[in-house]
Amino acid sequence: MKQHWKILLWMLGGVLVGGALRVLFEAPASSGLSVKAAQNSVIVTKATSTARKSKIFVGDRIWAAISGRGRSDAQENRKVLRSQKDLDEMVAGLEVGDALFFEVGEDPEIARKQPRPLALGMAPDAPRRAWLSPFAFLADIFMSLLKMLIVPLVLTSIITGIAGVGTTKDLKRLGLKTFTYYVCTSMLAIVIGLTLVNIIRPGHNAELGLPISEFGGGEQENFLEVLKRMVPENFFQALGQNGAMLQIIFFGLFFGFCITVAPDIHRERMKSFFDSAFEIMMRMAAFVLKLIPYGVFCLLARIVGETGFGLFKPLGLYMIMIAAALILHGCVVLPLILKFVAGVSPIAWMKSMGPALMTAFSASSSSMTLPVTLRCVEKRGKVSNKISSFVLPLGATINMDGTALYECAGVIFLAQYYSSVGGMPPLTIGQQLLIVFMALLASIGAAGIPSAGLVMMLTILSALKLPLEGAALLLAVDRPLDMMRTAVNVWSDSCGVVVVANSEKEDLEHLRTRTYAPEG
Repeated sequence: MKQHWKILLWMLGGVLVGGALRVLFEAPASSGLSVKAAQNSVIVTKATSTARKSKIFVGDRIWAAISGRGRSDAQENRKVLRSQKDLDEMVAGLEVGDALFFEVGEDPEIARKQPRPLALGMAPDAPRRAWLSPFAFLADIFMSLLKMLIVPLVLTSIITGIAGVGTTKDLKRLGLKTFTYYVCTSMLAIVIGLTLVNIIRPGHNAELGLPISEFGGGEQENFLEVLKRMVPENFFQALGQNGAMLQIIFFGLFFGFCITVAPDIHRERMKSFFDSAFEIMMRMAAFVLKLIPYGVFCLLARIVGETGFGLFKPLGLYMIMIAAALILHGCVVLPLILKFVAGVSPIAWMKSMGPALMTAFSASSSSMTLPVTLRCVEKRGKVSNKISSFVLPLGATINMDGTALYECAGVIFLAQYYSSVGGMPPLTIGQQLLIVFMALLASIGAAGIPSAGLVMMLTILSALKLPLEGAALLLAVDRPLDMMRTAVNVWSDSCGVVVVANSEKEDLEHLRTRTYAPEG
């Protein structure tokens, strides 16, 4: 059975198992409130009808909660609320018959004197938690395997990609043109994703059921400080920290460049070494990624069992947003580049690339599609082997427009969730610029295999010190998006061939009319 069907079936199984456990064992008590962090308090962002009956509404400021059985003066059970986690822990500690009293109002002194009671019907959930614990255990192992891949895969991928540009005069010229095109189109894709995710805000107040970490409230770094931190003082120390990905990427870029300018004997030795290391890491990644169906099963069983089916609404909105951004880039931006930069008909070139695009969509791998892409470019598009044999393999390695867009929008989606629900400070402009920069570098380092974008998203989350579980949750809707973004990646690679061929004065007259009919 193909991998994507396995993922879909096991994903469905995880949802069914988690839902069944919620039905068999009643859900734990809930305050009926969603809150966001504020100064020394929380602000209500969502309130059920039960909460509203107690005169607690969206926008109210809650300073503290008191647990007890009708004793609003039980100050030993009073807890200051600073995040959703504080409120959830307060509810989880209640026993049957307990109630919560909230100190609500703008003035903390008045709020303390007149707490508002909210009665909760309690049901023990210990049996359900016992059933969910094996799924949580296996999901944690799956996440650890993914974390294990991050540093060696990114480092070897970036070094081999940069070192493979070549050193002869022709290769340098072609390499500069190709690399410039790939960076520009990837940046355009990232900007589209960045714009849509900030307009639609699918992660704001989403109910994803992800664990909430403690986020520091200290002063945030600006973009210049982040750039300064990119240069590692001790590279080997950075290798031991997933959170030091910026330093590892900088070292990989610098090391790869220095390989290209080294004497021939040393260049070939180092290139061969890292080519071999990257091949081994690709095989390790392929093995771990085969476990994705089972990891998704355990993850969804745990999350649905704990939080219900509410997570699929924000995931659906996220999926629609990513699909719209990919369509906008693939059907508007890249055709405009073909028309006004390469001077060819986008329709004529799309006709030539039809088999490659269909293969990319079904295989979800730009590397596996490469032989078909080469044939379409040379036989159907009639571009010379000199251009295609250089531009396309390099593109399959470092040009990932769809992946770059997906990683940028996905990370910001998760950051919106942690900001609105978990008390993390909202992303600053500098942090969003960092995500753009990281998405570009991570797309260069992404391997051309199915779901490799997941590993690269972990890279960005690690650099931002955000929890990594969210990236695995996005696998629930990743398969159709992976197919779409792979097609966009291959389409962008092929457009790069035409742009470079046009700059090299190749005869592309047959592609300048939309009526061109490719042979074969």
